[in-house]
Amino acid sequence: MDRYGKSKAWMWFAGALAAAFIAGCGKQGDDGKIFGNSNSSGAGGPGPAGAAPALGAAGAFGALGSAGGAGMTNQGIFTVITGAGGQPVSIGTTGASTTMTGFHDNTVPYVPPSGCIYTETPLNIGAVNGTIDTAPPPPTVTCPAEGTAATFAAAQAAAAAALAAFNDLAGRPGAIDPGANLGGLTLAPGVYKTASGAFLLTGSDLTLDAKGNANAVWVFQMASSLTVGAVGAPRSVILAGGAQPKNVFWQVGSAATINPSAGGTMVGSIIASAGVSFSTAGEPCCNTLNGRAASLNASVTMVNTHINVPAP
Repeated sequence: MDRYGKSKAWMWFAGALAAAFIAGCGKQGDDGKIFGNSNSSGAGGPGPAGAAPALGAAGAFGALGSAGGAGMTNQGIFTVITGAGGQPVSIGTTGASTTMTGFHDNTVPYVPPSGCIYTETPLNIGAVNGTIDTAPPPPTVTCPAEGTAATFAAAQAAAAAALAAFNDLAGRPGAIDPGANLGGLTLAPGVYKTASGAFLLTGSDLTLDAKGNANAVWVFQMASSLTVGAVGAPRSVILAGGAQPKNVFWQVGSAATINPSAGGTMVGSIIASAGVSFSTAGEPCCNTLNGRAASLNASVTMVNTHINVPAP
């Protein structure tokens, strides 16, 4: 078999692995402490943070690299982006389709080299259970419905909605300062902001306790960065008392770095001004986000990352 044949066979194999992960992602299993307890009564209002922001068009996106044609990059063969309830979701950018690398979706049958494929290689294959929305041109001749004026408009609408949500979150009053390091804390619903302008989640996990109220909302405001985990020490956000991923929000004034080593689970919608990154090149499977990741002015990068998108 020649080199092209081996590469093509490997892509078929990796694609099948990714499809299997799509089928399994978004299920709680026995890990309700991370996904939240769906058996909560749901009684009560959102709490001191107020109602969750209207995500609008951004709510359908699991990841978005928006302004300036930033785009998105995947490394590894285990990246999967899907709806936590099985619903289709999107990823995208206001840039051209060429700024998306290492992804494919299921808009048309994925049979490499045919399908909606965005610069995949045998070692960089990310499966999206939905659509990929970008500016023209179409990514391949076998995917004429993407990389069009319509998908560009969808990405623009999502970017505008993400910016509106960012500004809404940044302006919420009544913030409490829990200290710069959230590791080891258990926090009630509310708005949180620290004097340093940056939040860390290192050393121990963070627990968000809704105390039986599935409508409870958390807002974390950062003038600068968000850093979750450290090399060799991934960290997670633990949901307790009926807390739900759809009600957790991280407004990040610069960049968000989520678990440079594989193994942690982040929760909530991350909207960052200057980029969002998950894991580090060469790290194994997997780094998990139960939520969304949007960058307003830079790219979203991921390595063997599972994104489970809650319903808006």
